[in-house]
Amino acid sequence: MKKINVVLYHPEIPQNAGNIMRSCVAFDAKLHLIRPYGFNINDKELKRSGLDYLKYLELEEYDDFDDFLSKNKGNFYFLTRYGNKTPKDIKWNETENNIYLFFGAESVGIAYDILKKYPNNLFRIPITKNVRSINLANTVAIMLYEASINIPNQNLSIYEPEEFKGKNFIEEVDLNTLDYKHKEWI
Repeated sequence: MKKINVVLYHPEIPQNAGNIMRSCVAFDAKLHLIRPYGFNINDKELKRSGLDYLKYLELEEYDDFDDFLSKNKGNFYFLTRYGNKTPKDIKWNETENNIYLFFGAESVGIAYDILKKYPNNLFRIPITKNVRSINLANTVAIMLYEASINIPNQNLSIYEPEEFKGKNFIEEVDLNTLDYKHKEWI
C-alpha cells in the first residue's frame, strides 16, 4: 500500500508543527522534517499542540533536502503559492509509489532552487486574492483530506462508528447525566 508522507521544509512555528503531527496521526501519514527548524523538537508548545497522539506519530528527520532525497523515493508534490495547478490535478491513483506532500517554512516557503527542479509538481490551494496564504497546519490538513478521499486506506475509519464514544452515542446519551462542559462538546 502506498504511503502518504508530509514533508515540512524548515518549519518555524511549534504550534503549527504540533497540529500537523496530530493531523498526520489522524490521517495515517508519515511526517518528515527537514532542518533547520524554528523550534526544538521537544518544545512544550509543539507537544501541547500534538496532545497525547504523538506516541503514534511516524516521524523522520533530515539534515537538509539532499539528505531527504537520498533516503526517499516516490512522487513529490510541492504546495506553494507559485503553483499553477490545484490539488484536483494531482493524479493520486496513477502510481503505486509513495506520495510526498511538501510544505515550506511559514515565512518564506520552499527554496526557489528546489521548486525550479520540479516545475510540473507545483500546486496551490485556491484562495481569494485578499490573502497571500493560509495557515500551514490548515494547508496540510486540507491536503491530507484530499489524499484520504482519493487513496483508499484501510486504517482510516471512514464508515465505521465513532471510535471513542461508540456507534449509537447520540441516540443513547442521557443529557441529564452530563455536566455542562460535556453538553458543549456533544
